[in-house]
Amino acid sequence: MAYSAEDIAEHPNFVEALRDFAASLRQQFDDSPRLSRMLASHQRWLLSQAAFALQLEYDPSQPGSGLTTTNLREIITSNNAASRNTVLNFLDQLLSYKFVRIVGDPTRRPKRYEATEVTYQAVYLWLLANLLVLDRLDGGDRVATLRGRPELLRLVQPQIARRACLEPRWLEPPPRVALFLWTEAGGLVMDELVRRAVEPVPGGEAYEIGRIDARQLAEQFMISRTHLQRLFRRAVDAGCLSWPDDTRKNCLLNREFLREYCHWQAVKFSIVDRAYEQICGPVRLEKPEPRLGAVREA
Repeated sequence: MAYSAEDIAEHPNFVEALRDFAASLRQQFDDSPRLSRMLASHQRWLLSQAAFALQLEYDPSQPGSGLTTTNLREIITSNNAASRNTVLNFLDQLLSYKFVRIVGDPTRRPKRYEATEVTYQAVYLWLLANLLVLDRLDGGDRVATLRGRPELLRLVQPQIARRACLEPRWLEPPPRVALFLWTEAGGLVMDELVRRAVEPVPGGEAYEIGRIDARQLAEQFMISRTHLQRLFRRAVDAGCLSWPDDTRKNCLLNREFLREYCHWQAVKFSIVDRAYEQICGPVRLEKPEPRLGAVREA
């Protein structure tokens, strides 16, 4: 039986698995920074997942099916995730960066797009990373199954995208999480913070995440340093981040803020698990499933 979001959020292995997931996303960014930037805000994540699902769902017997501006706009604007112009600009960017290509006659309307090979590979790696988190919770064989049958991507991913675009808890992050996720490259910044959240401070109210170099991060993530500094100031005001002294050498990540983020991410992982189970059936376990309990404070 697929995990609920609550089961995942409360699992004793989830915080550690989420840290490793954030590290794997950082590695994907290092390998393909421009493509990763297309997923670096929640709005772009929704657009990307919906777009990829539409092109996988293309049916030659159904006129107008597949990834078109109209079909993507219908999914995205129905839940107010983006405007019509944002959808148009997004597809134009994908095309200009060669993450999608036009199929058939480019003068024909509506234009139909399909993902290029680099996009397929990126989504495949993204799904593997998500399934690995779930496998770490119960010792299942989701990753091995997908590696053995990579064609399952074509069936599982549309289920994830459709469910994600209909789940209110995923569509609307908690306010402090939204502070990052609704901003340019905010997802990359959040992954960096989570990846570093290993050492709790005495008392357990925060995690030491080291020095935050806004100039360096801005260069790495290809964003404005002013934008990033403004984001960090808002995060401090909201109680997400703090510095224990004036040297600002060691930033602290608030424990409750991390819990909020974990609970929100758990909604997504539950969606992934349900989509996987619908296509592939119940998960085979490699070892006994651990008892669910309170989140372990790492």
